[in-house]
This record gives sequence, structure tokens and C-alpha cells, in this order.
Amino acid sequence: MTSSAFDGVLHRLARAIDGGDGDPGAWITLDEDIRALLRRGGDVPATPAWPSGDPAQPPTTPELALALCGPDGRVREASLRYVSRSPALLPLVVIRCSDWAAPVRERARAVLREELPGVTPEALGALVAVALRTGDRLRGDSAREALTLALREGPASGVTAQLGSGDRAVRRLAHRIAVDRGILSPTRLAEIAARGPDVIVQDLCATAALAAAGGPPDPAVLAPLLSARQGRVRAAGVTGLRRAGRAREAERFLYDRSALVRACARYVLRQAGTEPLSLYRAACAAGPGTADKVPPYAPVGLAECGERAVDVPVLWELIGHERPEVRAGAVAGLRLLDAVRPQRLVPLLDDSSPRVVRETARALHPWADHTPAHAGPARPVAVPAPSTAPPPPADESRALSARAWLLGIVGSVRRPDRARRGGS
Repeated sequence: MTSSAFDGVLHRLARAIDGGDGDPGAWITLDEDIRALLRRGGDVPATPAWPSGDPAQPPTTPELALALCGPDGRVREASLRYVSRSPALLPLVVIRCSDWAAPVRERARAVLREELPGVTPEALGALVAVALRTGDRLRGDSAREALTLALREGPASGVTAQLGSGDRAVRRLAHRIAVDRGILSPTRLAEIAARGPDVIVQDLCATAALAAAGGPPDPAVLAPLLSARQGRVRAAGVTGLRRAGRAREAERFLYDRSALVRACARYVLRQAGTEPLSLYRAACAAGPGTADKVPPYAPVGLAECGERAVDVPVLWELIGHERPEVRAGAVAGLRLLDAVRPQRLVPLLDDSSPRVVRETARALHPWADHTPAHAGPARPVAVPAPSTAPPPPADESRALSARAWLLGIVGSVRRPDRARRGGS
């Protein structure tokens, strides 16, 4: 074995064995790079010469790695018998399970089946990560199925050890299997749904928590769901209020920032015999001058289930509300009810709240063709040179950007558009 081939991969191999950056792709890249390196120059001796089978001279871990990844299929197949001495190289065995040479493939699958029972839960996660990466290869399904089966039928510790895996695919698979096997309690599932970083896992665990809770869900299950940051998780908690006999508590979620949560709250209240539209109208009837009585998302909720002829006048009143979040909600409600009047909304492009400006720009975008030239607000004054004035605050900058964006649209439709007229 040439020293250049050995030295060239020693450091990378050590990093992969130690875990490196936790990327299973490191093993796949190492396999490809070793093979390309040996094809360019360094040779692994032929099978009859090495591995010799002499117990007194077993290959070292780097030598075995080179042999497992080499271009000669006979050497790859022969080297598999030594993997039990170097279990850290099992990720390469997983890769060899999808080898293009049938003898190598079959031998690697047999070795993997023999070694899996003794693999620690931590090492199992690394193998699963590599198998999921290579599972889409032409013959990669065998290792993926074997390792998935090891999670489904092995000790529960093997599954729970993967729940916090840094690899997203492994983490999602582990949670699916944990749910199928009933390893996690409903309370634990609810906590994962409320605090987990992965939205796929959040949805899975929120649904599973309510299903596993059985009859009336325990308050310990509903509490994390209802307080979660993710709207889909809160929506699951709101639907659970009906089963828990707490439908009246859904009223406060009529004013949630998530449209899905608001829709679920309306459903729960209707099932309990309460009409949410009357609640929305009562909340919005407070009108201007009562800043603490109008929930920020009440105007949007009113538009989502209201009647255009009855509720549009209320929304027009709320565009003058002293709280910017209520003004923005009223503008959004007018857009949902298709009640936008550009002449009345354009002045809101000069609102002091970036949130109101964004909602107004969004509402007026389809109406740019209908905006009269004299209806726009005054153009923003030029910002002083950077050398004489500090940059504007972030909120003000965003507001100016939204205003300039819409005014640019309005200005563009005032100019003749030769392409639209079919001119040359």
C-alpha cells in the first residue's frame, strides 16, 4: 500500500470515525474519494497477497478502510471479513450493501446482519443516517430496510437515543417509530410538539399526543399544545378542547395570529352551539377610542366568517383605530372581503406603523391599475447623505420600502405600456 494513499485519507478517516461534524455524507464522500485516489495511482495488493488471513497480521483500521473502498471488488469482498475487528467502519459496510458487485453486496448485507445486535444505540444512529442517505440508490433499499427494522423491533433505547439526533432524516424516522411503538407518553409527545425545532415532528407528535390521550385529554397534554409557538400545534390543542369538554375556552383562540387556529376555534365553538360571528362582531364593535378592548386579530377573524354587507362598515371604522395592529387587521379584513377602496386606503401608506404599511401595500397591489394619479400620498423625503445622518431605523426603512414598492407599481401603470397595447 502506497504511503501517499494512506496519508491522504488518514485525517479524514479519523474525523469520520470520531463523528466529525455529524454529517453522514462524510462517509459517502470518503468512499468515493478513496476509490478515485486509488484509481489514479495507489494500488491495493491483490486478494491472495492481502488480506492474507493471518491472525497475527490483521489490517489496521486505515488499511481496512482503504480496502473496503478500493476499486477492486475482490479486495472489497475479502476485506469485509475483518470488519468485526473494526466496528467503527460499519458505515462503510452499509455503503457496500448497495455495491454494484453482487458478491460484495451480498457479503456486506450478511456482515451487517451479524454485527447489528452488538451495535450501541449511539452507533446505530450513525448507521441509520448513512443508510437513509444511500437508500435511494439502485440497490440501497436493503440496508435501509434492515436498519429501520432494527429500530422497529430492537430495544426501545435504540429509538429514544435517536430522538435528539442531529440528522433530520434520522430524527423524523425515530419519532415515527416511537409513535408507532407507543414508546412516548402523551405528555412527552405534547412537549416535543410544543418545543421541538422540526415542524414535521411537531405535527406528528401533536396528532399522536391527542390520539394517545384517549377519552378526554388530560390538561397536562393540552397545556403544552395550546401554548406552542407553532400555529399547527396550537390548532391541534384547540381541537382537543372539544373532546376535553372545554369548548368555551376556544373563544380566546378566535383572535389567534394563526388563521388555522382561528378556523379550528370557530369549529369547536360551533360544535358547542356558540356562533363565533356574534363574538367577532361584539369584539370589533368597541371601535376607535377603546384601545384595550379590540383584540388585534378580531378584524381579520370577522372578515373570515362575516358578511360583506354587514361587516365592511365596521372594518372601515377600525382603520382609524389607535392601535396599529388593529388598523392592520382591519385592512387585511377589507382585502379578504374584497371591499378595498383605493382612494380611502392609499393614505395609510404614510402610516407610522410598518405593519399597517405592509398590509395596505398588499391590499392595494391588485388595485394599482385603478389608483388615480392624484390619490397617492406625498413622496417620502430624500434621506440625508450617510456622512451627515445615521441610517433610518429598521422599522422606518421597511415602511419606506413598502411605500416605495407600491408607489412604483402605481407609477408604472400611469405610464403608457406599449407592450400591453400591442405596440411595437
